[in-house]
Amino acid sequence: MLGAILVQNTNWRNVEPSLINLKRETGFDPAQIRQLTPETLVPLIKTSGFYQRKGAAILALADWLGQAADDLVALKQRDGASLRHDLLGITGIGNETADYILMYTLDHGTFMVDTYARRLFAWLGATMPKTYPAFQKQVLARFSLELADYQEFHALIDEFGKQVKSEEDFAQSFLAGQRLTL
Repeated sequence: MLGAILVQNTNWRNVEPSLINLKRETGFDPAQIRQLTPETLVPLIKTSGFYQRKGAAILALADWLGQAADDLVALKQRDGASLRHDLLGITGIGNETADYILMYTLDHGTFMVDTYARRLFAWLGATMPKTYPAFQKQVLARFSLELADYQEFHALIDEFGKQVKSEEDFAQSFLAGQRLTL
């Protein structure tokens, strides 16, 4: 969950030192994170950038987890839509971060509308809604997958996006000439 917040608007290389610092200071224990103040948290996460905003999000997430009695097992048993609603109510957590947490921490599969997915769908000629919820709804209406399949789908799209960065790259890829209609 911390990584999902810290990776916003940066790359994972910048997140790793922050996670190492947080683990050293708190053991990733939400109760110990709640003991941090913005002044003590910011130096720990500075490498991730946007550290004031991310620090507030981390503290808000730790508070939310405290209200849930820090019990990830119980959280995983809750309904995904209810969890998503709660996550979106946490300062600094938007649609993509909420879905990432749902999929990779709380074991609820969904389709993530990230930059790579938007770009791939556009290259494949799909006319998609501009808003995250509408895009996601349109994709989810077409298929239902198990958690591991949603995770794999997201990973494949992201891996493709990391390697295929331009329309010229796409024209040379194995998907060149393919069309997607949704």
